[in-house]
Amino acid sequence: MSSNIRVSRICENCNKTFVAKTTVTRFCGDKCAKIAYKKRKKNDKIRKSNEETLKVKLEPLEIIQVKDFLTVKETATLLNISERSTYRLIEIGELRAVNLSKRLIRIKRSEIDRLLSKF
Repeated sequence: MSSNIRVSRICENCNKTFVAKTTVTRFCGDKCAKIAYKKRKKNDKIRKSNEETLKVKLEPLEIIQVKDFLTVKETATLLNISERSTYRLIEIGELRAVNLSKRLIRIKRSEIDRLLSKF
């Protein structure tokens, strides 16, 4: 049993008017449907890539928040300042740190909380 329905539609891809034989037709032809499919797949890939990038960016921050002793770089990331500013805070005495050896400066998490509670 064939359908006798004829519906005037506008193609979602090229915006041309066409006559559809079903009520769910969205595109004027196979070419426009394929172009729309490729656009949709491309956007899905971009969205997935952006989600993975965001996940990778946030991962170090989650690890930092769990640690009790932080490096200068981790402290800078947590406070959203540069490493040089972190060293400056240590030098002027705003942030107490322990120098375990030449390149092993560690900052206690409670010191960071104390610094932030001043403001």
